[in-house]
Amino acid sequence: MSKEALLARIVVNPKVLVGKPTIRGLRISVEQILKALAGGVPVDDLLKDYPELEPEDIQAAIAYAAELVEEEKVYTLKAA
Repeated sequence: MSKEALLARIVVNPKVLVGKPTIRGLRISVEQILKALAGGVPVDDLLKDYPELEPEDIQAAIAYAAELVEEEKVYTLKAA
């Protein structure tokens, strides 16, 4: 699946979860998925816990986070 197709699964709607990015408009946020993965929850467990999720949704959450980090600007302070 292309990066664009994955990112199309991420929906931002002010009427759903106060505008947080969600998976396909469901009430499952990208943040929830990323925190679970970072906490060591296996993908198979996530898919069992949220039967409406598809494996591509997990990939989409990771791709979305990668896009945000890619756009992040880092500034360093010079020592005096």
